[in-house]
Amino acid sequence: HTVWRVTDPAELESAFRDLPCSYVADGHHRAASASRSRATLQERDGSGEDAPCNHFLAVMFPSNQLKILAYNRAVKDLGGVTIPEFLEKAAASLGTTVSEWSGTGDPAPDSRGMARLYAQGRWYTLKLQPAADKQSSPTGSLDVAVLQDRLFHPVLGIEDPRTDKRLEFVGGIRGTKELIRLVDSGQAKLGIAMFPTTLDELLAVADAGEMMPPKSTWFEPKLRSGLLIHRI
Repeated sequence: HTVWRVTDPAELESAFRDLPCSYVADGHHRAASASRSRATLQERDGSGEDAPCNHFLAVMFPSNQLKILAYNRAVKDLGGVTIPEFLEKAAASLGTTVSEWSGTGDPAPDSRGMARLYAQGRWYTLKLQPAADKQSSPTGSLDVAVLQDRLFHPVLGIEDPRTDKRLEFVGGIRGTKELIRLVDSGQAKLGIAMFPTTLDELLAVADAGEMMPPKSTWFEPKLRSGLLIHRI
């Protein structure tokens, strides 16, 4: 990382005024927590405009320098259902066939609307087609939403992926190798490799005033923790 100290912010502020909008791509919960803390402190202490509680640390990236990586899933418990039974139920619920993948190289899916499932040493291809009433929805048509709505919920009874202990999320650079490790070691019954959410999909969800499903994006680059601090 390289850091420049800005001694006269006027020109920088002027450039940012020309931006039509900015998007909170990551850290929604932290931003909301900061806002609630600010309201509490202002009510309690009558904090003025210059109070530290009116600010929190953030970083902005140009959209062409932001990369979204896949957020994969590992399922720890199938509730007594065998892998062949699960594949059969998955095909019926998704309304498509589940075929074994016999390719070489990284088994990660190479297009939207596809996921790859790993179990018992084999990879399978899943086609993720949103339900008819969700095809025009920016959120409902996302691969991660289709996976939840048409597989995890109806087949495994996973109602809330945020809290269900049967799910583990494998993000970013850990990739398909981590899914293989979790399954082969017995820590998970199966792993599902997702195609990364695109930046256009992310912006479409935000422009529609909707929220991204949980664990649907892994952003790069990441900043070093503690690189900048605010001293009171």
